Amino acid sequence: MSWNEIGERCFARRYETFNVAVGVVVGTDGLLVIDTRGATRQGHEVVSDLRHLSPLPVRWVVNSHWHGDHTFGNAALAELGVPIYAHATVPSMLAEWGEPMRDALVRRVPDVTAEVKETVITPPTETFASTLTLDLGDRQVELVHPGRGHTEGDIVIRVSDADVMYAGDLIKSATPPSYSPGAFPLEWPATLDAVAELLTADTAVVPGHGPFVDRTFLTTQRDELAAIAQTVRALWEADVPVDEALAAGTWPYEEKYVRDAVSKGYEDLGRFS
Repeated sequence: MSWNEIGERCFARRYETFNVAVGVVVGTDGLLVIDTRGATRQGHEVVSDLRHLSPLPVRWVVNSHWHGDHTFGNAALAELGVPIYAHATVPSMLAEWGEPMRDALVRRVPDVTAEVKETVITPPTETFASTLTLDLGDRQVELVHPGRGHTEGDIVIRVSDADVMYAGDLIKSATPPSYSPGAFPLEWPATLDAVAELLTADTAVVPGHGPFVDRTFLTTQRDELAAIAQTVRALWEADVPVDEALAAGTWPYEEKYVRDAVSKGYEDLGRFS
């Protein structure tokens, strides 16, 4: 699959391994790359593929969140001597959970065992807490942390002059969203409310996995996540045991996509009760 132009000089390419999307924003001063895939070798493939897109150098790299299928290619991009930007929580999450994530990726796609195991986990070099604007020469790109959802450190990348947003795994169009153990199912809907406020009716939204979508898709998925959060809260308030909650609830997705939302939601509700 080649680079797909989503908006003016804004591109995305979906890679078969992990079905992950890599984004590129082109400015007069160089290329901004969004996410680096799931292994150092895969990151080198991204660098090679970029040469077919533009002769401009890579000047900035952004991690949409800390998960290995989006960050384990960082070492390859770091070889170019460019800064890697992410939310302030990403370095500590990679330090604590990088090795378990390596094992999880190998279990998920055994064919990439060698390249994932040989990868040097490389954290971002530049972090921020709320917002950060990068100047690409003739255009600006805004990095925004809208709140917690898929992880503690999700960010969206907004290119306002092209009406394009790269949303990482806060939105997923290939399958229902993933509630990893580090997700925040009760907060995720409000985070998507904040994202929606940054969109117009015509914004092209690039998910971390799957084809690009629009604001209507995002708000529909937000409503589905809100239904899950509301059901989890109602079951917890009704004293339904956590091991019975999945069967007791009515869900917008298959149970396999909701199981972690139930367990993490109960954990969070119990913590703050």
